Amino acid sequence: MVSSKNEKDERPKEVEKSNESTEYSEAPPVEEWIEEVDIETTRDVEVPELLADQVIGQDEAVSVSKKAAKQHRHVMLIGPPGTGKSMIARAMTDFLPTKEMEDILCFPNEEDENNPKVRTVPNGKGKEIVRAHKKEAQKKQQQKSKGMLMILALIVGAAILISIWQGNFMIMFFGILAAAMLLIAMRANPRGFGDDVEGQTPKLLKSHDPGEKPPFVDATGAQSGALLGDVKHDPFQSGGLETPPHQRVEVGAIHEAHNGVLFIDEIHMLGMDSQHHLLTAMQERKFQITGRSERSSGAMVQTEPVPSNFILVAAGNLDSVYGQRDEKGRKLGGMHPALRSRIRGYGYEVYVNDTMDDTDENRRKLIRFIAQEIEKDEKKIPHFTKDAITEMIREAQRRANKRGELTLRLRELGGLVRVAGDLAAERGHKLTKSGDVLDAKTTARSLEQQVADKYIKKRKEYSMYKTKGEVEGVVNGLAAMGGDHEGMSEYSGIILPIAAEVTPAHSSEEGKVIATGKLGEIAKEAVQNVSALIKKYTGEDISKYDVHIQFIGTQEGVEGDSASISVATAVISALENIPIDQNVAMTGSLSVRGQVLPVGGISSKIEAAAEVGMEKVLIPKNNMKDIVIEKKYEDEIEIIPVENLGEVLDHALVGENKDKLLDKLASLLEIKSLPIPAQEYPSSSESTSSEFS
Repeated sequence: MVSSKNEKDERPKEVEKSNESTEYSEAPPVEEWIEEVDIETTRDVEVPELLADQVIGQDEAVSVSKKAAKQHRHVMLIGPPGTGKSMIARAMTDFLPTKEMEDILCFPNEEDENNPKVRTVPNGKGKEIVRAHKKEAQKKQQQKSKGMLMILALIVGAAILISIWQGNFMIMFFGILAAAMLLIAMRANPRGFGDDVEGQTPKLLKSHDPGEKPPFVDATGAQSGALLGDVKHDPFQSGGLETPPHQRVEVGAIHEAHNGVLFIDEIHMLGMDSQHHLLTAMQERKFQITGRSERSSGAMVQTEPVPSNFILVAAGNLDSVYGQRDEKGRKLGGMHPALRSRIRGYGYEVYVNDTMDDTDENRRKLIRFIAQEIEKDEKKIPHFTKDAITEMIREAQRRANKRGELTLRLRELGGLVRVAGDLAAERGHKLTKSGDVLDAKTTARSLEQQVADKYIKKRKEYSMYKTKGEVEGVVNGLAAMGGDHEGMSEYSGIILPIAAEVTPAHSSEEGKVIATGKLGEIAKEAVQNVSALIKKYTGEDISKYDVHIQFIGTQEGVEGDSASISVATAVISALENIPIDQNVAMTGSLSVRGQVLPVGGISSKIEAAAEVGMEKVLIPKNNMKDIVIEKKYEDEIEIIPVENLGEVLDHALVGENKDKLLDKLASLLEIKSLPIPAQEYPSSSESTSSEFS
C-alpha cells in the first residue's frame, strides 16, 4: 500500500491522472498476459538454430558483432556480468567469411636449432606431412640400425676366427664383450645409432579437419604462456637425450584463434606486458613463440613468426577499461591505452544492456530463454508450465531495478531455471510448476541474502532493533547488500539501526561529529553533510555539542549515503528530545539543501522492513517507479514517498514537541510549507531490486 502526506491533493484530477498514466504505462500483469500466450509449456517454443538469434535483449551488440565478423573488426563488449557477452562473441564464428583453415607446422632448423621454422599448409595436410616425415625418418633409422648390427656381427665373427687361429680364447671373450657393450649402449639410447626420428619429424602445432568451422577460443584468465605460446622446459639438456627445440614449442590462444575469434573476458586482468604483446599480435597478425620462463632452457628458443590473424572480442565492466583508484588516487589496472586505441581504431566499442522494456515481445523472448536453457541442459530438467513461466517473468521484473523493465542478467536467471528444474525432477514432476520456482528462489538464494537472513535472525534474538514504541535518537534505517558491487543483479535488504547522542563539546573551540561502525569514505562524507543540514533545520549552533552517531551491528562495514535521512532524523531527535516512532523504517540520501534523493536497492529494503514487522517505510519519492516487491509484502507495509527532510521528520517523529519543531522548520527553511503534498502513486504489485548505495 502506498500513501502520501496529503491524501486530498487539490491539483486538478485530469492533470494528475495524465501524469500518472504517462509515468507508469506498462504491460498488463503477467498473470493476465500469460493466458493470451498460445503455448501450454516451454516444450511448444521453438529454439533458433543460430546462436546469434538466441541472444536476448542485445540487438545493437548482435548487429555490431555481425558486421565485425564479416569485416574482420575487433570488438569490445562492456557491461555487467551475465548479460550475454561471451554468447555474442561465440556467435560471431557463424558470420566469419568462408575460407579454408590452415594447419601450422614447426620444422627443425639445421642452421640454428634454437630458431625453429614455421610453415602453414592447407587444412588436413599437416597430419599427412608429419606422417610422411616420421615414416622416412624411421626408415633411415632402421637402415642404419641394420648396418650397425652387421658391424657387431663382424666384430664377433672376427674375434672368434682370430682366437681360433691364435689359439687364444681371451681374444674371443674380449671381442664378444665389446660387441655386447656396444649393443647395450645402442639399446639404452632411445635414438639408437641411427638418425633421431623425433628430431627429424616436424611438430604439428595446429590442425583442422576439412570443412571445420572457424575456431572460437576463450582465453579468459589465461597466463602469459597459455595466451602467447611457450617453449616447454627440457630437464635433459645434454648427453644426447635432450628433446629437440622445435618439439617443445607450444602454441598459445592467439595462435589457436588464427582465422577465428579470440575472446578475453575481464581484459584488465591481463598484465600490461601481455596486453602489449597481444597488441603486437593484432597489428602484425603473427607472433613468435619463445619460452616465458627466464629460468627455463626454452627461453633460448624463438620460433619464426606464427600466424595469429584473429578477431579480438574483449569484454568486462567499466573498471576493466578505466581501472580503479587507490586511496592516493593512483590508477590500478585497466586496459593498456594502446590496446584500447587499436580496438577503437579498427573495430567497435559496445556497452551492453542490463535491462529491456517489459513488453509483450520481450516477455515472449524470456519464455524462449527458458526453453533454451532447458535445451542447453540436455533436457535433464522438465519443461515449464504457464504458471512456472509466470513466476520466472515476475522474477525477471524483480531483478530489473526498475518498474516496466525486465532484467538481462540472464546467467543468474538461468541458474534459477536449473534449480527449479532440479527440484521438479527430484519431486517426480513431469513439468516444472510454479511451486518449484518459488521454492527454488529460496534454495538458490545468493550469499548476500543468506548473510542478510542471519543478520535479521541475530538482531531479532538480541533485540538490536525495535518495531514498537518510541525512542529518542534511534532510527531503523535500511541498507542493501549485493548488487553490482558484487557482480549480482539481486539485492538483499537488512535493518540498519542508527543511534545518536548529543553531549556538550569536550573542546571549548568546536564540537565534533563522531561516527562509529566501520564506515566507508562515502558514508563518512554523508555524515559530514548531514551535520550541515542539522544546523539549518534546527537553528542550533551545534559547534558547542559533540554529536555521536553509531551504526549498530555493522562489523562488516557501511558504505554509501542511503542512510543520510536516518542519520539526520536520529541526530535531530536527540538534539530536540523528540522521540522517533520505532515502527517506521527509512532510507534515502540527502542533498545539502535537504532534498531527499533516490538510492539503490529500494525494493529489497522495503521487503526487509516488512519481513521484520515494520508497518511504514519512508523512501525517496523518485524511487517510487523502482518498486516491485513480492506479492506477500504488498499489504503488510505502507510505503510513504518523501521529498525533503521536513516530510521525513513529520512522518518519523512523535510526541508533543513535534509540531513546535515543524513550525520552527517552516520558518527557517526556504521551503515555507512542510511537508509538501506528495503525489499519490499506485501500489506496487511486482518484484524488483536496486543497487546498494
